[in-house]
Amino acid sequence: MFQTWQAITLWKRVIIGLILGMIVGLTAHYVGGSGASSFITTWIKPFGDAFVRLIKMLIVPLIVVTLVSGVIAMGDPKRLGSLGVKTIALYLGTTLFAVTLGLIFGTIFQPGVGMDFTGVDEGTRAMLAERVSQDTPSLTQRILAIIPTNPIKAMVENDIIAVIFFSILIGVGILAMKEKAEPLKQFFISAEEVVMKITLFVMELAPIGVFALIAWIMGEMGLGILKALGKLTIALYLACIVHIVLVYGGILIRTILRLPMKRFFKGILDAQGVAFSTASSSATLPVSISCAQHNLGVDESVAGSVLPLGATINMDGTAIYLGLIALFAAQALGIPLGMADYALIAFTATLTSIGAAGIPSASLFLAFAVLGTFGVTLDQYTLVVAFILPFDRILDMMRTLTNVTGDLAVASTVAKWENQLDEDVFRAESVH
Repeated sequence: MFQTWQAITLWKRVIIGLILGMIVGLTAHYVGGSGASSFITTWIKPFGDAFVRLIKMLIVPLIVVTLVSGVIAMGDPKRLGSLGVKTIALYLGTTLFAVTLGLIFGTIFQPGVGMDFTGVDEGTRAMLAERVSQDTPSLTQRILAIIPTNPIKAMVENDIIAVIFFSILIGVGILAMKEKAEPLKQFFISAEEVVMKITLFVMELAPIGVFALIAWIMGEMGLGILKALGKLTIALYLACIVHIVLVYGGILIRTILRLPMKRFFKGILDAQGVAFSTASSSATLPVSISCAQHNLGVDESVAGSVLPLGATINMDGTAIYLGLIALFAAQALGIPLGMADYALIAFTATLTSIGAAGIPSASLFLAFAVLGTFGVTLDQYTLVVAFILPFDRILDMMRTLTNVTGDLAVASTVAKWENQLDEDVFRAESVH
């Protein structure tokens, strides 16, 4: 029985876990009642939490060893600049397209029309107001935060962008020292192999973790999200699907790279499944790196640098969501918008999404920066977002799937441009 299960490709096992989790969760919610939902929360959800903790355990070690090894593999620090410029340009370009798509779908679906905010929890509104004051750093603060005053503290606090900066410096330093740094170079190369092997072990638990998390979400919420925020949910999912297929699959993979779009999506199903269930780009990072290297043929020097950076600054799903939330708020509050407002929303949402942490619901707490561009007050913001927050998990799952798909599409594109993409691996029918 166990051998038969292991013989099934991992991405298929993840999908089986998703489907079974939905069935169990919805059955518990609509048939079993509160007792069944409580059972899932007490006895099943911890398996999902344990899976997420295992993945999060690997994030910082994986970023450090893959980035250092990636820089070493380049052989020349000058390549780092070329790769960085291409990566950031692609991330910003796709993000701007994403927020525009969010505005288009928000205009079509009119998700905020007729909203009734009666009964919004006052405690949630107070919490949001406090979080806004804490989570809205200035541009100068964001730039300075890239440089860690204490690298060890940055690692402990999962300050990913600071860890990336420090890891790149270590790699550049090893290259600059040449033969003298050979022992340290071999250490990081070996460490990367060990951490990647541990990652593969953890990925084998993905079907169980996905099952537990989806069962819990469906057991708690059921399909109530469709009643309360049906238009917003449909608009977000459709906009994300269009963005994934058109921009990532159609433009980047099929048109620019001239590679099979179907093979790309098949190769990243493991990462998409984990992203959807955990709603965390950071937690999905180890799986994304594994998919990029083993299924898409992306060289470790590119995967180890582009993907950690993407988990930090590439938030296309968040950009789509921020555009939708802006129109949702304007429509619900009766605020008319002109073309100048749309342009300002697009610009602000692009910049704001870059600062979104790769954790569940982080974008909601940054939405005030976007809503403030057309006169939404703090009280109005807390009213709107407090209404959405209880249902945000199901929305965040799709946002994260979009973000992770974008990371892998950009990594493939940059690898191709840098002649670091093994097309034989990319085009192979089997995936690992």
